[in-house]
Amino acid sequence: MNLVHTVGIQGGKGSFHHIVTQQYFKNDVLVTECSSFDKLVHSLISKETEAIVMALENSIAGSIIPNYALIDTNNLSIVGEHYLDVQHHLMALPNQTLTDIVEVYSHPMALLQCKEFFKKHPHIKLIEDTDTAEVAKRIQSKKLKGVSAIASKMASELFELNILAESIQTIKNNETRFVIVEKQNHDLLENEINKASLKFELEHKRGSLATVLNVMSDCNLNLTKIQSLPKIETPWKYAFFIDVTFSDYKDYKKAKSLLEIMAEEFKILGEYKNAKQ
Repeated sequence: MNLVHTVGIQGGKGSFHHIVTQQYFKNDVLVTECSSFDKLVHSLISKETEAIVMALENSIAGSIIPNYALIDTNNLSIVGEHYLDVQHHLMALPNQTLTDIVEVYSHPMALLQCKEFFKKHPHIKLIEDTDTAEVAKRIQSKKLKGVSAIASKMASELFELNILAESIQTIKNNETRFVIVEKQNHDLLENEINKASLKFELEHKRGSLATVLNVMSDCNLNLTKIQSLPKIETPWKYAFFIDVTFSDYKDYKKAKSLLEIMAEEFKILGEYKNAKQ
């Protein structure tokens, strides 16, 4: 891992992106808070940051599709990944109970992951916001009573809020995959690389995708993710974003050389270490 000093996150301190930054980077880093993923990417392109942390998919809510496009269109590289056990806690100012809460603000993804909990509390109005931790910070700074946030335990500690209900996400085993993104890929040794993120397009004809999948299987690659995105300028044509794992880099190298011939617009988005070993 290259030594990184400045890291961008979507959201503020106490957010899940912030927690990933603390867990992934082995050295102390200066954190730059960004209010959106677009601004996060801009911080990297403008060299305000050396790396950024970006959520890519969640085990409950699925893929964050626009982030695939952000990495691709800006020619960025995935240099690592980190899986975080995401526990959503309902929090508010001290000396309040759940019956006192009339509004809950949080990121749309967090609200989606907790929707079953709020069906049991129909008196609470759910309002989408930009970031989980930012809401917690706002409640503390403005002393907002009757308002609650869905955020991490770290956020409750940072902003001195009481947790009214723990782990309110619908599925208790709630994991988010984050990727570490830089402007260029690391120069890892081949024996250190066992996962890759790729993008390709295919001719719009029967069996084209099946043929590519067979090649990957024949080369002993394990397909861990496939996501299609429509090409806006070409109706009914799609780009495929895939993640593959492998135990031998030579197998991956062989598959890569074949895919470069078979596929259109073949692109490597990143080669890195598999965090799920």
